[in-house]
Amino acid sequence: MPSAAELAWLIPVLPLVGASITGLGLISFNRTVNRLRKPVAWLLISCVGAAAVLSYAVLAQQLAGAPPTEVLFNWASAGTFNLQMGFRVDALGAVMLSLVTTIAVLVMVYSDGYMAHDKGYVRFFTYLALFSSSMLGLVISPNLLEIYVFWELVGMCSYLLVGFWYDRDGAANAAQKAFVVNRVGDFGLLLGILGLFWATGSFGFEEIGSRLQEAVAGGSVSNAAAILLCLLVFMGPMAKSAQFPLHVWLPDAMEGPTPISALIHAATMVAAGVFLVARLQPVYEPFPAVQATIAVVGTITLVLGASIALTQMDLKKGLAYSTVSQLGYMMLAMGCGAPVAGMFHLVTHAFFKAMLFLGSGSVIHAMEEVVGHEPVLAQDMRLMGGLRKHMPITSSTFLIGCVAIAGIPPLAGFWSKDEILGVAFGSFPVLWVAGFITAGMTAFYMFRLYFLTFEGEFRGNDQAMRAQLLAEAGKTTDDQGDGHGDDHGHASHPHESGWQMAMPLAVLAVPSVLVGLLGTPWNSRFGNLLDPKEAAEVAEHFSWSEFLPLAGASVGISIAGITVAVLAYALHKIDLGKAVAARFPALNAFLANKWYLDAINDKLFVQGSRKLARQVLEVDSKVVDGVVNLTGLVTLGSGEGLKYFETGRAQFYALIVFGGVIALVVLFGSLG
Repeated sequence: MPSAAELAWLIPVLPLVGASITGLGLISFNRTVNRLRKPVAWLLISCVGAAAVLSYAVLAQQLAGAPPTEVLFNWASAGTFNLQMGFRVDALGAVMLSLVTTIAVLVMVYSDGYMAHDKGYVRFFTYLALFSSSMLGLVISPNLLEIYVFWELVGMCSYLLVGFWYDRDGAANAAQKAFVVNRVGDFGLLLGILGLFWATGSFGFEEIGSRLQEAVAGGSVSNAAAILLCLLVFMGPMAKSAQFPLHVWLPDAMEGPTPISALIHAATMVAAGVFLVARLQPVYEPFPAVQATIAVVGTITLVLGASIALTQMDLKKGLAYSTVSQLGYMMLAMGCGAPVAGMFHLVTHAFFKAMLFLGSGSVIHAMEEVVGHEPVLAQDMRLMGGLRKHMPITSSTFLIGCVAIAGIPPLAGFWSKDEILGVAFGSFPVLWVAGFITAGMTAFYMFRLYFLTFEGEFRGNDQAMRAQLLAEAGKTTDDQGDGHGDDHGHASHPHESGWQMAMPLAVLAVPSVLVGLLGTPWNSRFGNLLDPKEAAEVAEHFSWSEFLPLAGASVGISIAGITVAVLAYALHKIDLGKAVAARFPALNAFLANKWYLDAINDKLFVQGSRKLARQVLEVDSKVVDGVVNLTGLVTLGSGEGLKYFETGRAQFYALIVFGGVIALVVLFGSLG
């Protein structure tokens, strides 16, 4: 009987089969399939659930010490060229498979409640299954070329899901923005893959790493060229994992349904870039300049995301910028040469950030009962407050997520973030300072989100505030109801969500609390799984005298951030508007306008490309068309003139020939 690892190819295939069945059904029998909402949901949840069971079996084998499994077949060959495809299962892949399938199943169960009244229910579940298949295929890919194929499929599914409510201008524009920005990164990734193949003759991760070093040592490839190729490949993860300056698509992608934010933009797709950088460690490690660049980009990203999150009033966008910041921490770890630390934070973050996004969806779903289906109203924290009394499960799990991401022990976020700060302190002390300060900012803005949403008095019935928010968005009260529902809000206060939405929150709360204990530095089970040698070395050199000061400082600054949030938003002892915003209006405007990066991109690329297009149009209409028109006029004029010489009389033609000969004689005679 084949082992679970040998059957791993079924993990992406099972969701693909389910998506294909429902997708073909939608194309062929649209009305009938759209009526079969529950059967379709159970079919697709069962397919992803079966993939999850198989993923857990693969992970169990890896935990038991099974060696990596790689199955390849010849996909294309010509002469000495041979291109292989297949699948690869190792400890890193097993962790990602289990993570992706777990989050996917929980999000699909949650979506049954969240999207219950949406007319695109079946289409939504089909997209979810197709995305899950693409992401799982990416995880088990054995080489860069196959990863690129699934990388693009993941991007396509992201485009479909972000723009799911395509009749909304915001969703359609966000999908286009995500598509264009990711194409920039993917173009660099493609150039880097092709360049590495040119330099090494291989698409395999280890082969590229060893052969590239040999090529640089032998002089066939310069060190600068090798670094350039590595950085081109890194452009793909920069876009997919929302790293500066290609992060601008992620906050806008919050226009999609909230379950998508939890699955794609918190736990899986944005993690693909971090996962690829971890896979490419054999390629990046020999080049300190590449590692330093990755670390610097990650540090800029973590500071940028946290600083912008300080001013956000939209609940989902606040969580989106938090995700950008946490992805920056992961990239910082990768740049410090600590892929295990980066992957550990990826896993812990996936659980508590998915829970936070699903919690925000629960809040938004409840707010829509009061304010209607206009996102400007349902997602703005200025209309929330006091929800803990009405939504105990959502508020409790959201609070757990806030404590976890703030880095308070013993919850998961403390262990993974502290490990990253520890390796940064040893590798790049300046970058550690940025990460350390950002930890305090993270604790502050997350508890700011919590207090504005769940504590105090409920503000959802404030008609003046509703009108103000609609006016700021350029809308009127007549625009309410443009979302995914058909009716306006009518309840006086929100209610707790149904079991389909509450149960995934409760399940995700468990790993958000406990999974960090698998990565304690003195006995890291997570490290033993991914890299036993490194874990043994860390455990051997572990020192409480080194651990406690760094960990204590990290916890201290997080507590300081929480304290400021309590004083400002729970006890109202500090008015940050007067204390900070009024004293530093330029800084407040800088953060509120997201570092002006969207404005810069619009000026340089959007308006710039339009100006260039207009200039090209001028050249086309005046120069190119002018030449074509002139050619036509010359042909027409010469034809009109020459037609008079077509008499049909031989004597006349002889006279013309004679005249031409005389003219040539005179010409050459004068030249001589």
